[in-house]
Amino acid sequence: MAALITYFSRADENYVNGTLRFLPVGNTEVAAGIIRELTGADLFRIEPSQPYASDYNTCIAQAQADQRRDARPELRQYPETLEGYDTIYLGYPNYWGTMPMAVFTFLEHFDFTGKTILPFCTHEGSGMGGSERDICRLCPGAKVGKGLALHGGSVKSARPAIKQWLRENGQTVR
Repeated sequence: MAALITYFSRADENYVNGTLRFLPVGNTEVAAGIIRELTGADLFRIEPSQPYASDYNTCIAQAQADQRRDARPELRQYPETLEGYDTIYLGYPNYWGTMPMAVFTFLEHFDFTGKTILPFCTHEGSGMGGSERDICRLCPGAKVGKGLALHGGSVKSARPAIKQWLRENGQTVR
């Protein structure tokens, strides 16, 4: 069986190491690319139909409003099926202790029964938060492995940590 890396990531203005910086590629997308290089897994980007604003402060206000009202933003697209995959690497930035609401939308769209979900997140100090618990609640038939929290400002040098996490979760690494 194959593996799929599915992730939500945001480029543009981001909070990195205590300051606002423009990122041409979001931190979670960088981590997803490293996982792809190490595993050869397929890649799918979770994208809301209505993207968040490019400036950081407006974006966080929008994302926080989504979370407060427990929104399920419409997504641009979904994979046709997850049938050929037994492992799903699920990536996202930590937004107020959990995943962005678009990731909730994605998880509720599919039945993950019998699949292994390996979560990874990027953050600036808050780690995994309650996201692993939320994934277990949303995907009751899945096996949820130990997550990997990556400091966003250091993600480009995270290859050793990602490799170790993959091995600890029984994954074959190139």
